[in-house]
Amino acid sequence: MTELTGARLRARGSLGDLLRVGPTLDLMDIDPGSTPGLPKKKDPKGWAREQLTGIGAELARHQEMLYANAKATGDRRRLLLVLQAMDCGGKDGTIKKVAGAMNPLGLHIVGFGPPTDEERAHDFLWRIRRALPEAGQVGVFNRSHYEDVLVARVDSLVPERTWRSRYWQINGFERELVNGGFVIVKVMLHISYQEQRERLLERLTDPTKHWKYNPADVDARARWTDYQAAYNDALSKCSTEYAPWHVVPADRKWYRDWAVANIVREALVGMDLSYPKADFDIAAERRRLKTDRATAGARGERQVNGE
Repeated sequence: MTELTGARLRARGSLGDLLRVGPTLDLMDIDPGSTPGLPKKKDPKGWAREQLTGIGAELARHQEMLYANAKATGDRRRLLLVLQAMDCGGKDGTIKKVAGAMNPLGLHIVGFGPPTDEERAHDFLWRIRRALPEAGQVGVFNRSHYEDVLVARVDSLVPERTWRSRYWQINGFERELVNGGFVIVKVMLHISYQEQRERLLERLTDPTKHWKYNPADVDARARWTDYQAAYNDALSKCSTEYAPWHVVPADRKWYRDWAVANIVREALVGMDLSYPKADFDIAAERRRLKTDRATAGARGERQVNGE
């Protein structure tokens, strides 16, 4: 399995570049317990968690600029983070650690489960379109339209010709979004078969996590190889220049959070955001407020004197 080094990260320029999916992919070549791009530290876990605090502050500042521009100038841009993973891959935890640093006012988080009867009556992208974030927002999809080339494929919910045609439909859909002002960040949280087993056992051991346990998850483990093959195809066929996929090794939760936060930060920085400039005379408004304060003081003095 491949352990990507910090030197290779520097050569490629960014963590997003390092973890980006190319035209071919085999998840077997990526160690879910590795920490690509992480600088060598005595306490890498503690360092990454400390760094996450600072990154969170940057995410919040960039999100505020994105939101402010939409409100003040009508800027149509927005960012969409798409998270996919095997069961217990850490999507909820990632959202809590990464999106949790931002202002809820500018967040739009949606979790996708099995489609409803109404959703099945429409094209598979129908429910996705209805859940897109508005201009100025950071949207987060916990699962997404990729379920329709993953679960639909492995469970044979549709004919092969149907799910195969969805790759180009997805690419066309995402190009449409990008042309309309979206920045799309797609992350697959890659955990190992052994780590998933430990996390499932933890859910059975801890009464506060029983609600997270689903017996169907164990059934899905029996088709692990099929799911890995489905992920290989979906990620490689739909990793484009305008909406690339990233694979984040996710056995180590602290690395997972650090890596995803960095990828999102890089995307926001790439948007070249700034706070909107005032469309009024700042000096004149200051004078008005100072005059207002002086007038109020005079009024108060007259009231004291009974005038």
